Amino acid sequence: MTVKVSIAMVSILHDGLANGVGVKYKRLADAVEKAIGEGVIEAGCKLPPHRLLADSLGVTIGTISRAYGELERIGLVVARVGDGTYVRQRGMERPQDKGFRNVSDEPPACFDMSRNQPIPGQEAAFMRECLVELANDPGLLQQLTGYTAESGLARHRVAGAVWLRHGDFVPHADQVLCVNGGQHGLLCALMALLKAGDTVVTEHLSYPGLISVARQLGIKLIGAAMDDEGLLPSALEDICRQHRVAAVYCTPTIQNPTAAVMSIPRREAIAEVCRQHNLLIIEDEAHAVLDHQRPLPLSYFAPERAVLIGSLSKAVSAGLRVGYLHAPQALIGRISSAIRATCWMANPLSMEVASLWIENGMAERLLDEQITEISRRKALVAGVLDGLSYKTHTYSPHFWVEVPELWRASQIAAELKENNYLVATAEAFAVGHAAVPQFIRVSVCNSVGNDGLLLGGFQALALALTDIV
Repeated sequence: MTVKVSIAMVSILHDGLANGVGVKYKRLADAVEKAIGEGVIEAGCKLPPHRLLADSLGVTIGTISRAYGELERIGLVVARVGDGTYVRQRGMERPQDKGFRNVSDEPPACFDMSRNQPIPGQEAAFMRECLVELANDPGLLQQLTGYTAESGLARHRVAGAVWLRHGDFVPHADQVLCVNGGQHGLLCALMALLKAGDTVVTEHLSYPGLISVARQLGIKLIGAAMDDEGLLPSALEDICRQHRVAAVYCTPTIQNPTAAVMSIPRREAIAEVCRQHNLLIIEDEAHAVLDHQRPLPLSYFAPERAVLIGSLSKAVSAGLRVGYLHAPQALIGRISSAIRATCWMANPLSMEVASLWIENGMAERLLDEQITEISRRKALVAGVLDGLSYKTHTYSPHFWVEVPELWRASQIAAELKENNYLVATAEAFAVGHAAVPQFIRVSVCNSVGNDGLLLGGFQALALALTDIV
């Protein structure tokens, strides 16, 4: 941007602050909008940096960011990662929303398509039956109300081994630990096996729960390049040559958010890199259970160094908070200590319910119903996405939808939120400082028996995306 235009911008914004109406960022955004409309600020111009304007105007950087963000939301400017903010070309602006919403205004309830969660089925009825059955066994109830071993009761660990079993991967109950859901399992694995300052490699786009817990524990994350199968062995190898790496975390099956699935050769290659560099493997199979035909887990190819996280949260019941860890025998004691340090033990009552469901086939039945309903819903909305670029997997509960060039996923998400629809953007999954791809994750899970609401959400997304191409 030329000095002349920068000076003009400062003058325009000074006038907007002095004579505009509303909060400061509204006055600034209104002033720039007016100048763009009158041609004083021309299409293609690069707007001044946030700090320069903040210093010149005597406002905070946050105020400038909010003003630029509003201009981006209504389509007058576009932010380019690492390059700055530019005025858009004429004819490409979005229709402006009606006014600014006051912070105090309570928005209507949103339809949340941003989260993957189990679709409600018969689990409440099964729970009622199960609790009645337990109520008629005072001796068992007495056992469940006391302390148990931190690794879990023996029969609960056996049930966990059954749940984690897949093909030739046959877990041993003495290598299974009971945890309060997959997130708790991840926390315990990281607490037990790593320390503050250690480095973990994960996919460039990874599970937000990992990002959060790593930050809490002071663990450094490095994002590795991915392709259509997920984590690239060559990228992992390169990082290991440049950094002291302690572990790798990945989701080999139905990766979150890209829905990628590693082939068996890819899993073997990842296992070999980890063996060569003596890396711990932490693999997440929360969504993997939705695919009965999935490849064998990494734990099968590197059993001496792999910790597998499984749970019932995505397939049976999120509120039950039941998860399992499968780890090499040598690590069981350390992970047990972490379980004891965080909650002493997994909830015995929840574990008992889960064990009964696994033993009597209810868990498998709920899983099958979940798979069927996900498939039905995806078929229902697939036609709405015709003409858009997206990735998914047959058994994935979400689509990974690309945003056309020149637009940002955050803009689409903001527009949808104005219409009371929530989606997740790639920023929530990004690890490291590399450019974030412009994608949106949208789930089919969150309508309760309302196909019209589900279709409406996907139609709103499709409209937002097709309006900009």
